[in-house]
Amino acid sequence: MEYKAVKYVDHTLLAQTATWEEIKQICDDAVTYGTASVCIPPSYVKRAKDYLGDKMPVCTVIGFPNGYNTTAVKVFETKDAVVNGADEIDMVINLGWVKEGNYDALLQEIKAVKGACGGRLLKVIIETCLLTEEEKIAMCRVVTQAGAEFIKTSTGFSKEGATFADIKLFSEHIGEGVQMKAAGGIASLEDAEQFLKLGAARLGTSRIVKLIKEKES
Repeated sequence: MEYKAVKYVDHTLLAQTATWEEIKQICDDAVTYGTASVCIPPSYVKRAKDYLGDKMPVCTVIGFPNGYNTTAVKVFETKDAVVNGADEIDMVINLGWVKEGNYDALLQEIKAVKGACGGRLLKVIIETCLLTEEEKIAMCRVVTQAGAEFIKTSTGFSKEGATFADIKLFSEHIGEGVQMKAAGGIASLEDAEQFLKLGAARLGTSRIVKLIKEKES
């Protein structure tokens, strides 16, 4: 049976205790099931890229999960990830700056990280569960102006993950060329398909591949 949602999945393992054997399994499953990428901790990027070669894009996270690193640190992290072979970068914004309304600083930081990506895809995590609707709308504008390819709902490490309402809100306020990634708490194939219907172009989850494996066993 073909599962449409799987090709949009960033097959993710970001647990603090993740071992290389677990990361390797994520990589193998991603190749087997044809996911969009693997999303893994920065410390495993080089090893995963050496292991995968061109068989699967490697995504990693920057300023994760809290986002309050300095811009210089995020830029360094990004450059290091690129040198190690990362194909895609998912960065966390400075949420304190959102609460202060310091949108110019957010714009400049995202631009700086985008510059450090060297042409790789940049997804900007805004941690929707910690923001008001007005702040989410403002971040749609900032992410668009910064030239990032994606706006992403969540780290999966806060109090709530992606919601249908947030993806719908994004779709109404992002600019042309910006895509949406729903991440965190996507627990069923039905939910995954609903996020795609609402316009999400990527899904950040570890569960979809697990569910498919269970159905096939």
